[in-house]
Amino acid sequence: MTAPFDVDATLAALTLEEKASLLSGHDDWYTETIERPADGVHVPAIEVGDGPHGLRKETGVDMVWVPATGFPTASAMGASWDRDLVRRVAAAIGEEARAEGVQVVLGPGVNMKRSPLCGRNFEYFSEDPLLSGELGAAYVEGVQSVGVGTSLKHFAANNQEIERTRISVEADERTLRETYLAAFERAVKQANPWTVMCSYNRLHGVHASENRWLLTDVLRDEWGYDGAVVSDWNAVHHRVAALRAGLDLEMPGTGGVTDAEVVAAVRAGELDEAVVDAAARRVLTLVARTYPGPDLVDGPVMDLGVAPGDRLTPEQLTLLRADEHHALAREAAAGAVTLLRNEPRAAGPAAGVGAVLPLDALAVGRVAVVGAFAEHARIQGGGSSGVDPTRVDSALVELRAALGDRVGYAPGYVHTPKDAYQDDLRAYLDAHGATFVDDGTGPARRSAALAEALRLAAAAERVAAGPLSPAAVRLADEAVAAAEGADVVVAFVGLPLAFEQEADDRTTLALPADQVALLGRLADLRERTGAALVVVLSNGAAVTLDPWHDRVDAIVEAWLPGQAGAGAVVDVLLGRVNPSGKVAETFPLAVEDAPGYVTWTGERGTVLYGEGVFIGYRWYDALRRQVRYPFGHGLSYTTFAYSGLEVEVLDADAGDVRVRCTVTNTGPVAGREVVQLYVGDPDAAVRRPVRELRGFEKVTLEPGASAVVTFTLVSRDFAYWDVAVDRGDGRFGAWRREGGEFVVEVGASSRDVRLAATLELPDDPEVPPLVPDEDLLRLGASRFTQGYRA
Repeated sequence: MTAPFDVDATLAALTLEEKASLLSGHDDWYTETIERPADGVHVPAIEVGDGPHGLRKETGVDMVWVPATGFPTASAMGASWDRDLVRRVAAAIGEEARAEGVQVVLGPGVNMKRSPLCGRNFEYFSEDPLLSGELGAAYVEGVQSVGVGTSLKHFAANNQEIERTRISVEADERTLRETYLAAFERAVKQANPWTVMCSYNRLHGVHASENRWLLTDVLRDEWGYDGAVVSDWNAVHHRVAALRAGLDLEMPGTGGVTDAEVVAAVRAGELDEAVVDAAARRVLTLVARTYPGPDLVDGPVMDLGVAPGDRLTPEQLTLLRADEHHALAREAAAGAVTLLRNEPRAAGPAAGVGAVLPLDALAVGRVAVVGAFAEHARIQGGGSSGVDPTRVDSALVELRAALGDRVGYAPGYVHTPKDAYQDDLRAYLDAHGATFVDDGTGPARRSAALAEALRLAAAAERVAAGPLSPAAVRLADEAVAAAEGADVVVAFVGLPLAFEQEADDRTTLALPADQVALLGRLADLRERTGAALVVVLSNGAAVTLDPWHDRVDAIVEAWLPGQAGAGAVVDVLLGRVNPSGKVAETFPLAVEDAPGYVTWTGERGTVLYGEGVFIGYRWYDALRRQVRYPFGHGLSYTTFAYSGLEVEVLDADAGDVRVRCTVTNTGPVAGREVVQLYVGDPDAAVRRPVRELRGFEKVTLEPGASAVVTFTLVSRDFAYWDVAVDRGDGRFGAWRREGGEFVVEVGASSRDVRLAATLELPDDPEVPPLVPDEDLLRLGASRFTQGYRA
């Protein structure tokens, strides 16, 4: 694609006012246009659109979008551990952006899951920075491969939704470097996203949009980033300060107000015009990279006309490649489905003989499908990532197509979807006999509609917590009656959309009380009749599974699987697809076990990350705390054996190490295994996690086949951030590989280690010697002793 203008020549021809105008949006979704034909100046506008699991093309009407393919959310794609699958899904999203006239997709999100309670965890890949960074990089590569830009977000330490625009994160620099910045660093260095989006929150009292240490010192000077930094929407508080810090593009536009502030600051000598030039150059470069030309800028789908609320015509769906992308969405959802539990039948003629899943479509008797999510699938979370899908599959329809009249159905609980991206919460409350009185309480919001929606969601959560309403009891009675005499009961349960949405966090990890009660009654039926009980979960982040976990035969984690997810779940239930998903976040036994629980969500404007680098499995392992399902866990319909671990030090001083092992499919069917490599440093001078993920590969094996899996480790894989290293230029802190013995582990999860070995490496000769703790107080300039402030 030929650039629409020469960036250098155009920048040189622009006035100060024109350059300043480029640094904020024209409106909510477009950049500014500059047209001076007599002088040969032509800067077209580009459109940005929300993602990241499908395109949200705006129509100008609130909550009404142009249809697009709804792919699995990031938490589901994280469970796939599949770089290539993420890359292909992202490329499809990029193609749809091109077709609908969007030049930058606002995603992916690579923030860490500090707590399972974060309401936006469904938009993030994992609790681990390496996994998040690798999949984030694959997403960026996929979208940008078709000439559409991405926006890596939310930079940085945006790990909660409550008070997200005001909260100040207090985290030491080692915690930031190793945990909350590492995924961004990996994605930036590997894939070079064309934009990076700053977060809402403050970091040590300074808003991310004005944080020079974050946006310039780290992102640009250390990591070498050359793209544009864009604000999250309305995240800029002081435009000139943000520009000095490295924030190039403010979104949405302000009607010229902040442009005038920039011009005035330059005229008054308070801001160097070179700063404006640098930011304008980056915005111009973004436009030049993504503008497809006047004939293609609106997109062929939009050229045919789409009024707000219209469904796409067959011709438009063809231009969108809707059928191919729906098939890809089904493949992606199937790759993410995670088999948590699969036990032999507890009673009946087949008791103790083989696992319950997969179901034999020819031999299985009557199947009772229970749960409204089977009929109306829960496919995504709430908020700015919402997608109006081109279609939505139904598990009930798919099961009836496969098993015919052997399938019965009962909804089991109240579910009131308005459409595929929002629930009718007033109808939900009415169904439970609850009255919503909007007293206007709660935190102030820029949008009155958002404030009301969040109050409605809070009311729905209170009802969902119990006690059970008469409607809940009646629906459970009907479901149990429908399940009588069934050979297999498949219960579709999970979290309502209102539990997982932007701008709010969860208050519990439990399923709604009516669903928990329903599962208890179905478990009673299982124990009384010998029916197998399979539970299918629809949720965007970890949930607790008590008290019913041990009373069911199988648990299938479907995540929020997108518009084709229901078909993918049925593919797994019937054995058409062998599940290969692995949880990318730990499932704790109780919310109180989770890292950061006692400081969640902060107080008086500050949240202290006192757990340091110990989040996710690093936390549970350090405390030797039992969990329901560990990071990396996921079952298969086949089995895998690990053997032949080889650890070879290629260059000791450089820290280059090669690790090899052999994985063999020892079961009866083809399958895919995620081979996970962990490294530990048990004798470090600082507290380090027991193990940290340092590599992963997903391999496909036929029955009896073997594959040699090879990992290459570098010095950084053995290092920690030492805040006391004197860099010699007035700055402190560097990555330190401390010499000694390291542990290398290979396994099927963080707690299913199959192979282990140790190796010795020397101190990194490029880093000054370790300063003993007793000498640290003599380092007067060290942030270790003075306290880090961005």
